[in-house]
Amino acid sequence: MHRCIELAKLGAGKVAPNPMVGAVLVYDGKIIGEGYHQQYGGPHAEVNAIKGTADDLIRQSTLYVSLEPCAHYGKTPPCADLIIEKKIPKVVIGCRDPFIEVNGKGIEKLKAAGVEVELGILEHECKELIKRFFTFHIQHRPYIILKWAETADGFIGNTDHSRLLISNQYTNRLVHQWRSEEAAILVGTNTALYDNPELMVRLAEGNNPVRLVVDMDLSLPPQLKLFDKQSKTIVFNTVKHEEQENLLYYQITGDVSIVHQIANALYYLKLQSVLVEGGAKLLQSFIDEGYWDEARVITNTALKSKEGIKSPQLVHHLLAKEENILTDTIRYYQSQTISKE
Repeated sequence: MHRCIELAKLGAGKVAPNPMVGAVLVYDGKIIGEGYHQQYGGPHAEVNAIKGTADDLIRQSTLYVSLEPCAHYGKTPPCADLIIEKKIPKVVIGCRDPFIEVNGKGIEKLKAAGVEVELGILEHECKELIKRFFTFHIQHRPYIILKWAETADGFIGNTDHSRLLISNQYTNRLVHQWRSEEAAILVGTNTALYDNPELMVRLAEGNNPVRLVVDMDLSLPPQLKLFDKQSKTIVFNTVKHEEQENLLYYQITGDVSIVHQIANALYYLKLQSVLVEGGAKLLQSFIDEGYWDEARVITNTALKSKEGIKSPQLVHHLLAKEENILTDTIRYYQSQTISKE
């Protein structure tokens, strides 16, 4: 199952909204086939794991898979049917699939066909692997990651909004990798106006996330890079709801929590995760409402600003991990507020 998880991670940023899944086929204590879900719409992990293996060996093997095999027709036929057709005698499953079209149906179908099923092997690790998928289907909202860079004395930007370069070039590459792994990326009005970001994946391989910006009064100038229509962009505003070429104006109201409205909109739009990159006010809104799962805080330990825009202040959090990239220290926090079903 550890190998299943290793394989599944190779699909990061390529399979959403499907989950990352890995599978291995074991005969006489040895792995004779392995695979993972490589691309959305492509063959599932189970298909890739048994491909090219002789049927007589498959019928004597055990299939390990990190997530319950699907039992419905989606982009591909049900994997449970394939397992039954190939007469695989035993299937070991990491965790149950929370998607309503599966959610135990794959296990039931296998058992009904006489397949021996073992469930819950490295269950926590398998759930952690696809936490975005679980959050989306169980809590009916996107998985929310907060990210910012700050100086050693706790400032996120200059008071006059002039550009303040905090993280180094190696950390910047990592940030672009993070972007490629999430469905969407969100910034506030001031960040869009003063930083004029592209919010694209340029320094890493992978897909561009859907760009999101809060512009309540539609005051941002159309010349900004966010509006170049090179990548799908959603503008949360109180003025209009309409769609143009690669540009969606999504109307919300000013009298209800913006954070909750954005989360609800992303669930409706089937975007399973969002990376909130700023600014400080927007990030603090998510924190104050306890509406976040992870925070990734980059601190340049060699840079002091002495004045400027103060960094957001986390509450109800747990430090999960810390790493150093030259002068940058990256701390990964987990929220202790939101339910982690």
